[in-house]
Amino acid sequence: MTSAVHPDVARFRELIEEARRIVFFTGAGISTESGIPDFRSPGGIWARFRPIDFREFMASDEARRETWRRKFETDKTLRVARPNAGHTAIARLVRRGKAACVITQNIDGLHQASGVPDERVVELHGNTTYARCLACAKRYEIDAIRERFERDGAAPVCDCGGYVKSATISFGQAMPEAEMARAEEETNACDLFVSIGSSLVVYPAAGFPALAKRRGARLVILNRDPTDFDEIADLVLHREIGPTLAQATGANA
Repeated sequence: MTSAVHPDVARFRELIEEARRIVFFTGAGISTESGIPDFRSPGGIWARFRPIDFREFMASDEARRETWRRKFETDKTLRVARPNAGHTAIARLVRRGKAACVITQNIDGLHQASGVPDERVVELHGNTTYARCLACAKRYEIDAIRERFERDGAAPVCDCGGYVKSATISFGQAMPEAEMARAEEETNACDLFVSIGSSLVVYPAAGFPALAKRRGARLVILNRDPTDFDEIADLVLHREIGPTLAQATGANA
């Protein structure tokens, strides 16, 4: 016997079923339920470490070494994190053909780990599960870099001489043009835009919910705390993300 579904969750389920093309937009809140701390929250990573600007990274070998040291420290949490009910609910809708893509501010790769194909995930802030050369874009695996770093403490350098950095977007680094263009294209094409676990304060990414509304899509915001966009949303749910998505997608039906 299942418990009664809250009216707001029932309405969310209706909006999902009525939609032809859903875009999910996810922030840190969906991953905190997998045990990954929010960068911005009290006690989060930025409360312990001042972010290293991209210009510092490029200018200083010491900054590059410190960036990698922090990377390996925070990886202790990321490496054991697994997709939660929210990630799997979204992946289920992608498989059903209801959801066109996931636009994410997260860098943890949990959407892919939950079964969403790489080509359906638009990563606005990059991905921390691998690294790239900033000069030639060659891909490097993190484990190999970690092994060498633990031996000699040197920041990795590519065979071409370029600096190697985790494939994330740092403060002071330009947003990825292709991903931003793809996110805008998908937002313009959707008829239901679902913002999940994002405070919607980091621009330009936070502008996508408003763009979706201007283009005529319905807007759902699922976040524990209020956002500045709640007043324009068709439905706002201040609830736990994983259980809510599971119910709304019929997993608990």
